[in-house]
Amino acid sequence: MATSISTQRGQVYIGELPQDFLRVTPTQQQQQIQLDTQAAQQLQYGATMGTVGRLSITVVQGKLAKNYGMTRMDPYCRVRLGYAVYETPTAHNGAKNPRWNKVIQCTVPPGVDSFYLEIFDERAFSMDDRIAWTHIPIPESLKEGKVVDEWYSLSGRQGDDKEGMINLVMSYTSVPASMMMQPQPVVLMPTVYQQGVGYVPIAGVPTIYNPGMVPAGVPAPVANSQPLYNEEDLKSLQDMFPNLDKEVIRSVMEAQLGNKDTAINSLLQMTEEL
Repeated sequence: MATSISTQRGQVYIGELPQDFLRVTPTQQQQQIQLDTQAAQQLQYGATMGTVGRLSITVVQGKLAKNYGMTRMDPYCRVRLGYAVYETPTAHNGAKNPRWNKVIQCTVPPGVDSFYLEIFDERAFSMDDRIAWTHIPIPESLKEGKVVDEWYSLSGRQGDDKEGMINLVMSYTSVPASMMMQPQPVVLMPTVYQQGVGYVPIAGVPTIYNPGMVPAGVPAPVANSQPLYNEEDLKSLQDMFPNLDKEVIRSVMEAQLGNKDTAINSLLQMTEEL
């Protein structure tokens, strides 16, 4: 129990401090912000957390109908799944036949069964130009452990399904809700908008710490689990398929649970399209 002693500088505490020492009681507005944040998280991740999925999307290449502009296009892809946005690197001078071979690992919240893909032409002195787009349902066969290697039609200025095609390789892994990351502190800083400056913190208003749910992009490995494959297997596949990116080969191996023979068959199908 702390005792209070008066000094020339004011009161000081000696001993164990009380539980509410320097603790600021949240105002009604701050409590409402906290409740609104929790409600938004429930809407985003679903009212019940059973299982979520990890979707692996390999954006391989595109065959576009037209090269827009006076020079060769520099295309890149943007994938929107749920509330998350992912992008590939830019295929410089890719023009009508860009190649990306980019592996994107996505967390699929409950209730999400499709994603939206757009292709942009990167511009140096103006806004990037959107040249093609498509809406892709997540194939049900992925949940059976299969790997989907498909070409999807693109829409754009030429019309629906007339802007070319894009090649995607997809695999899916179900992740129990228990493997989600433990709640992490989310910092909410009350702000106010100032003309010409933007949103700035409100002076004198304390920061609110709210535990929120943060989904894991990649589930943590189970203790004592053995790797599905070793680096020697990966190296041998790289030697067999030198034109494929290492991360593409790794993604296929993971999707095939380390089965080298089935991975080779999937990679052969990919190279036939190149």
